[in-house]
Amino acid sequence: MKQLISIRLVPWLFALTCAITINSHAANLPDFTELVEEHSASVVNISTVNRVNRNSQFQRQGNMEQIPEFFRHFFGGQPKAPQEGSPELKKQLQSMGSGFIVGEDGIILTNNHVIEGADEIYVRFNDRKELKATLIGADKRSDLAVLKVDADNLPAVKLGKSKSLKVGEWVFAIGSPFGFDYTVTAGIVSAKGRSLPSENYVPFIQTDVAINPGNSGGPLFNMDGEVVGINSQIYTRSGGFMGVSFAIPMDVAMEVVEQLKDQGYVSRGWLGVLIQEVSKDLAESFGLDKPYGALVAQVVEGSPAADAGIKAGDVIIEYEGEEIELSSELPQLVGRTKVGEKVKLSVMRAGDERTIKVKIGELPTEVAESQAQPSKSTPAQTNRIGIKVTGLEQSTLDDLNLSGGVHVVQVVNGAAYNAGIRQGDIITRLNNQSFKSVSEFVEIVNDLPGNRAVPALIVRQGNPSFIVIKISD
Repeated sequence: MKQLISIRLVPWLFALTCAITINSHAANLPDFTELVEEHSASVVNISTVNRVNRNSQFQRQGNMEQIPEFFRHFFGGQPKAPQEGSPELKKQLQSMGSGFIVGEDGIILTNNHVIEGADEIYVRFNDRKELKATLIGADKRSDLAVLKVDADNLPAVKLGKSKSLKVGEWVFAIGSPFGFDYTVTAGIVSAKGRSLPSENYVPFIQTDVAINPGNSGGPLFNMDGEVVGINSQIYTRSGGFMGVSFAIPMDVAMEVVEQLKDQGYVSRGWLGVLIQEVSKDLAESFGLDKPYGALVAQVVEGSPAADAGIKAGDVIIEYEGEEIELSSELPQLVGRTKVGEKVKLSVMRAGDERTIKVKIGELPTEVAESQAQPSKSTPAQTNRIGIKVTGLEQSTLDDLNLSGGVHVVQVVNGAAYNAGIRQGDIITRLNNQSFKSVSEFVEIVNDLPGNRAVPALIVRQGNPSFIVIKISD
């Protein structure tokens, strides 16, 4: 009898255990209700007026939807393209994104791409009140814009420290996706310090918070109700949210905001080097114990790096005592350094570590790009890595700021082809040695060790990069 009672109790005990477990997990989930109620009033909707024919813009946006996979900014509430002869061709209202109040006196922060090219900017608050805004300043590189409305005692957000964010931490966003005002979405911090193809100077916060067209420029909150980021871009194949969103860290944003308010533009630190990632093979060829650091592929003439003695082939492994794991970390550190400040770099050169002090310059607005024009005057010669090369005319060397090099005119099966060298490339260094003529290059090739990776610096379409060549003897 006792055994029968015990058997009958088992299902009931199992159900009770499951209920307790479920309630326990539910109790651990964050509750956003109070945070949303407290901070929604600080979020605004941004719309613009453009007094130009926008047909070309609509056509461009339509084509973007066909791109299968890309990083993109996101706009919301796009109107239909006006018909020819319509008065809308002269004045077109576009509801484009979100923003948030950072100053009680009417200072509002949003993305630059939300208001770029606008003739008029309007801000709508959560009580449906709408005010015309003045553009204080904008920075295209960081995709930030500072607006000002004529109002006082506005509910400004609390600003947090994005540097203190931890991967896995809960965050939430408030914005207007697809025109649905004050939509709340939540998720976690997926990664920090992301470098995107569109911008190397912003260490983006990656999240899985649902972000869609219309969220652009809106705030990313932590669980203390502090704004830690500005939702800026998504990675998508469909044009909509796919679980990968990117926000501008608030620490970076406020540095930009202060400069825009004080001087109307943003100045960034500049080192003057072109860098690339250090692969496993490159690490071996440069005598590193692991792949890390930023490999210098080219030093800009007259730059702070050139003045300090940094050379192509150097691997920058530390910046002011902070180790460089990925090459993308270096531009972010340099860009946030004040112009004129002296910094200490740790550099690996020919297997030896050395310290170099550099006075940081100001990032130029434009960097000239040169295209290589190979000389055909010098006879081609063959070598043991499977390529034919010619010399370069002095005018080409001058255009590319090179002291020497050879032009690849033919590639056959062999070590060079396997390394990725192709016809049209210019080789400027091999096995950490420079050369000024074809004959010097051939001598270096003939002395290359077998069964060991050696670095080669090439210039392709004006862009320098290191590759690894390995001869199987």
